[in-house]
Amino acid sequence: MTISLAPLPYADTALAPFISASALQTHHDRHHQTYVDNVNAATKGGTFALASLAAIISAAAAGDDQSLFNNAAQAWNHGFFWHSLSPGPEQPGAALSAAIDRAFGSLPALKDELLHQGMAHFGSGWVWLVKRGAALAVEQTHDAATFAVAGPGGEAVPLLVIDLWEHAYYPDYRNVRKSYLNQLIAGHLAWTFASENFARDGAWTYPDLI
Repeated sequence: MTISLAPLPYADTALAPFISASALQTHHDRHHQTYVDNVNAATKGGTFALASLAAIISAAAAGDDQSLFNNAAQAWNHGFFWHSLSPGPEQPGAALSAAIDRAFGSLPALKDELLHQGMAHFGSGWVWLVKRGAALAVEQTHDAATFAVAGPGGEAVPLLVIDLWEHAYYPDYRNVRKSYLNQLIAGHLAWTFASENFARDGAWTYPDLI
């Protein structure tokens, strides 16, 4: 049994022109696949050969296995990122919309904060919309840091994520991160997915084993 490459939840042409098919294919079929392959190579025949990706991430973090953590967390983050994108504009469900208004004042204000955090982030990483208890927050993580392991009791449950690694946007936008973020935040955030995550007690489950 091996960790699978999470399939795209839409055709590889579905996000164009925001993300071109060739850029999406490279990001998913090469970058994401490499993380998955590295996890499978590192766990083959060992203690975690049948473990879920979330369990591998937790164990690697606890055991200070940075290489395994980096690859496992990046595999999970990318799977979550594909689902955080939508081919077209969506709106949050009623419960999430009310929570957004409480935390940020309005959906446009939340979008402004996502843009601000995305532009303020130095280097490679991610910007997340998370739920902590009943409250929402926009938070940054660097490199492979993840919210893959979440649950009740104060741990953050991820709702959406934006990939800030250069390979996410450089093929289509070169070094102009702001253009990528503007397009993504304005019309390609998967608010239906975020609303489903808002109703969860823990993190989204990566489609683990094949």
